[in-house]
Amino acid sequence: MQSAGNMDLWVTLYCMAFWMTYTDGQKVLTQPGVMSVSPGQTASLDCNIQKDEGNYVGWQKQVPGSPPQFILRFFRSHSAPDLYGTGFSSSRFTSKASSKTDYQLIISNVEASDSAVYYCQTWDSSASAGVSQ
Repeated sequence: MQSAGNMDLWVTLYCMAFWMTYTDGQKVLTQPGVMSVSPGQTASLDCNIQKDEGNYVGWQKQVPGSPPQFILRFFRSHSAPDLYGTGFSSSRFTSKASSKTDYQLIISNVEASDSAVYYCQTWDSSASAGVSQ
């Protein structure tokens, strides 16, 4: 029998999607359901926006019982996120695009506190709307 100190810990990341529509038509985003990784590993969460409209993609984290926290904003033509939320930095959180419609949130050195529901979002780059942090 293993002692509590030797047991493997798992961090569970729930992936969800939502959209903000400011132009004609509804944007559809898809993400896989659940991912479990060990602390210290790297997690890559996928988001498919299905239609390329030159959009920004944003990521948020929500711990049950708490409001969502803005993590970062990423635009495909940029090499790195251009905006981070309070408490999130490029040392652990980044994003990339593997195609015009497929985006990833990459969390390095996963910690137990990363266990949460993660949302990707998209909005038209011409929209003037803020994201609550």
